[in-house]
Amino acid sequence: MAVPFHVPAIGQEEIAAVSKVLDSGWLTTGRVTAEFENALAAKVGAAHGVAVNSATAALHLALAALGLGPGDEVIVPVHTFAATAEVVVYTGATPVLVDINPDTLNIDPIAVKEAITSRTAAIMPVHFTGQAADLEPLLATADGIPVIEDAAHAFPTRYRDMTVGSIGTATAFSFYANKTITTGEGGMLTTDDTELADRARLLSLHGLSSAAWNRFGTGAKWEYDIVDVGYKYNLTDIAAAIGLVQLAKADELAARRRWIAARYDQAFASIAAIDPVLVEAPEDSSWHLYIIRLRHEELGVDRNGFIDALASAGIGTSVHYKPLHLHPYYIRRFGYKPTDFPVSTDQFSRIISLPIYPDMEVGEVDEVVDNVQRIVDDHSL
Repeated sequence: MAVPFHVPAIGQEEIAAVSKVLDSGWLTTGRVTAEFENALAAKVGAAHGVAVNSATAALHLALAALGLGPGDEVIVPVHTFAATAEVVVYTGATPVLVDINPDTLNIDPIAVKEAITSRTAAIMPVHFTGQAADLEPLLATADGIPVIEDAAHAFPTRYRDMTVGSIGTATAFSFYANKTITTGEGGMLTTDDTELADRARLLSLHGLSSAAWNRFGTGAKWEYDIVDVGYKYNLTDIAAAIGLVQLAKADELAARRRWIAARYDQAFASIAAIDPVLVEAPEDSSWHLYIIRLRHEELGVDRNGFIDALASAGIGTSVHYKPLHLHPYYIRRFGYKPTDFPVSTDQFSRIISLPIYPDMEVGEVDEVVDNVQRIVDDHSL
């Protein structure tokens, strides 16, 4: 039985919502997008939501709205997707990479504390796999330094008695095709800071003083001003319509992901060569990813060989992520060396992301487990 790495949970409700927008005659950013902004902000308990076309855009707007530029530094975990650090480079600031916790793979608060300098203008934790980073020590260490949360994996996620999206200075969510809720492509910036939200909204569409849907409606005035140089980051009503339906399903989709993760946890607990990433509060994670680590000392196959064996059995997998300091750009531009971040480097050599998506059938979950067990048995030392 073939099991893909991901299948989006799209149904007739999403199709109907898109059709309604198509029939309306207004396809780009408009009233449906505003409704999506308000609904998602309310869901996470934030005062403002700014819908954009990616989490990358949301992160960039947060930093741009704060006025970051050359001479500033932003602390970023080395174990993340390219977007987290590259948005720092967009502003002219410098990303300062730090290592991760070996159990959760989230940013290490101690490493953050050691990396802070007089030039630190923001701290950008990533809620890796959908498990919240340990925000309490990070916020204490920040002591007023803006904390911009990369929550691309983390909707809906809770940290203790708080909801991710309403904790730090601002939070960026992703609605990419493989995320816990999707709009195909899309993202959202949430914040309680009205000035930051207004600035981000202005910059999200060319710095225009008036959005298109306010200019082109019946009886509206065409005139606008370019208040500042901005970007083309707006979300369409087509995408927002999908997002509203997905948002209504979010708790149900998250519950299904938790069920799959629990089934994996139970199965892998008895396989000594497999070490799942520690999730300290499983009921609070969005479970965007389910990651196992291989214990090299117990296996005669490396990570890539294990992935090849799963692929031969029809099991889709991925790796999240190759650490930033191992990529040529970061070596060339910032002088990082492969030995700089030993925890992330070690984890990278052992991690495999397994299929986890709401429409997975019980038989598909068991097929993944059975093949992991078979490969371990074939290669045990």
